[in-house]
Amino acid sequence: MTDLADLFPGYESHWIDTQVGRIFARSSDGDGPPLLLLHGYAQTNVMWHKVAPALAEKFCLILPDLPGYGWSVAPRSGKGHAPYDKRSMAKVMVELMEKLGYARFYLVGHDRGGRVSYRLALDHPGRLIKLAVLDIIPTYEMWNRMDHSLAMKVWHWQFLAQKYPMPEMLIEKAPVDYLDYKMASWTKAKDLSAFDPRALAHYRAFFSDPLRIHATCEDYRAGETTDLGHDEFDHAARNKISAPLLALWGAAGIPSQNSPLAIWKDWAKDTTGKAIDSGHFLAEENPDATARALLEFFRP
Repeated sequence: MTDLADLFPGYESHWIDTQVGRIFARSSDGDGPPLLLLHGYAQTNVMWHKVAPALAEKFCLILPDLPGYGWSVAPRSGKGHAPYDKRSMAKVMVELMEKLGYARFYLVGHDRGGRVSYRLALDHPGRLIKLAVLDIIPTYEMWNRMDHSLAMKVWHWQFLAQKYPMPEMLIEKAPVDYLDYKMASWTKAKDLSAFDPRALAHYRAFFSDPLRIHATCEDYRAGETTDLGHDEFDHAARNKISAPLLALWGAAGIPSQNSPLAIWKDWAKDTTGKAIDSGHFLAEENPDATARALLEFFRP
């Protein structure tokens, strides 16, 4: 993957030793407050390249690859599919930020990164200044609202959560074809036109590694078991996110049929949100509107 294009010229690259192994991250220059951006499935930190220039004018950006994704370590999973459960990933992100010198920070998460983000907000409330989640609703809500329409839209949830090695065996036969089909199906245009070919090359390279295909399946297995259990506990206890939360979703995105703002208001104490004219990939399909919404929300 060394011949892939650098979509963050001038950014510093970091290899951070954590409890699960080495995590790769990029960071921008500047004296602004720290803003951690967490990518989703099946992408890498590269997904932020279109919104990064605007955000970097106000913030010092930290863009890691989650465990099992991109250039970060893909450790063997253990009990409860750790470290691919979102509680474990959130702990790793807190550790990463501490080692970069940040005890408190702003946070944006898309897709799986959004699930790591709201779990971090629930488990480590003192760490966050503000939180934004992109095109998700909580895992508890996804599983409990899985009607016919949603199940057809997110069939990968059930597929990837199947026991090893069934999904790995099928995906490994044509990983790039699977990736391209899945990503196109989640866009408003139902094609790959929103993605920079250089970014697609990053996603395809990482997703062609059987070790990382397995890690991403473990991510979804954790979602169906451990993550759901953690959400069930917080839902029953009425635990709520204390940091101000912004929910953004694609008007043609995954959770759009389920009133995302109303759902997030039940999970957080201070919630705002709106739809963006896009499919699932807000930061790449409509980066200008996404960056504007984030900057407006994060403004002191």
